[in-house]
Order: sequence, then C-alpha cells, then structure tokens
Amino acid sequence: MLAKKTLAQVADHTAEVIGRLDRKPAVMGHSTGGLLAQMIAGRGLSAATVAIDPGPFRGVLPLPVSTLRASFPVLRNPLNYGRAVTLTLDQFKYGWANALGEEEAERLYETYHVAAPGVALMQMANANVNLWTEAKVDTRNPDRGPLLILEGEKDHTVAPAIAKAAYKRQKRNEGITEMETVPNRGHALTIDSGWREVADKALAFVKRFV
Repeated sequence: MLAKKTLAQVADHTAEVIGRLDRKPAVMGHSTGGLLAQMIAGRGLSAATVAIDPGPFRGVLPLPVSTLRASFPVLRNPLNYGRAVTLTLDQFKYGWANALGEEEAERLYETYHVAAPGVALMQMANANVNLWTEAKVDTRNPDRGPLLILEGEKDHTVAPAIAKAAYKRQKRNEGITEMETVPNRGHALTIDSGWREVADKALAFVKRFV
C-alpha cells in the first residue's frame, strides 16, 4: 500500500484530517515527514511546525555527496518509483546510523526499519528539474506560523547543507523561523538513545506558541 504514495497524496490526506479538528494543531515531522510538515505549514494549517532533518523541496539546491550516496539504493533504479524499498543493514548504517555504535545501529535496524515508497524520494531528488514537482512548499504564506528546523550535525541522508538552505528560504516568511543543529547526531536522532533531547527541543518550541 505504501509503494506508490506520493507527497501530494500524503499531504492532502493530512490536510483532510486537520480539517476535522476544532483548531490548528502543532505539526512535527522527520525526514520526508519534515518536508510534509513544511508543506502543511505552507497551506496555513499548522499552529507551529517542527521539521527534523527535513527532506528538500523545490528551491533547495544543495545535493551533497553524502546525501547522494545515502539515496543511491533507491535512485539507482527507475523502477523503484513504483516500489516500496528497503535498505540493507550496511546502507542503513551509512544513511541513518553513522553517528552510532554497531550494537545500537543493528538494534534500530531490526526494530524500526521498514520499506518506504521510492516515489517520494525521487520526487524530492528531482524537485529542481521537474516543473510539476509535488516537492514544493509555500514559504511565503503569512499564515504559515512559527517554524523550527532541527538538524543532526552528522546527518548523511539530509546533510546539514540541505537543512540550512531550507532555513534560508523559510526565513523569508514574516513568521518566526528558527534553526538548531543537534551536535554529534545523525539521521536516526528521533529513534536513537538520545531521542529525548530532540523531543524536548521540539516540544519547548511548540509550547512557546501553542
């Protein structure tokens, strides 16, 4: 069921759920979810937003070598556009767990790793060459609300240059826009043993506004 889920489909479904609420929620997301959180905020549907190691959108230009290497298992085969793709343990260690020890990396892989839709990653990778890309964010919407970008210092999958470029574009918004780098953390920062530090930072930001 996940294989062909596009960014727009997930964003539209999330917007539909939010539409049933009595008030705007705080929205948080990690990786592709960090991009989706910004897409929802750009629609004016979020009271406050936290994007953690967020995937790139149109206008975010850096594509560092580490990100290309981490994404290669999906991007190398065009047929993955319609598939849900799993990573090997070694691929997971490089893309997600490079800041962790062997034992914790293997435990996280066995506990949390699942197949993910290749289409979403390809949409993000092609955002700046596809005029009809779904990987786009309305960064200028005055109803976007406060936004925090959290970035792991050692992230290979969403390298810091990507997060910094997203922050620069979001900073043009009249709303509050902040960025914080979490030292010595990789892409697994929301599920590794230091997850509480990230959760506390995200929650503290939201509590300032919601």
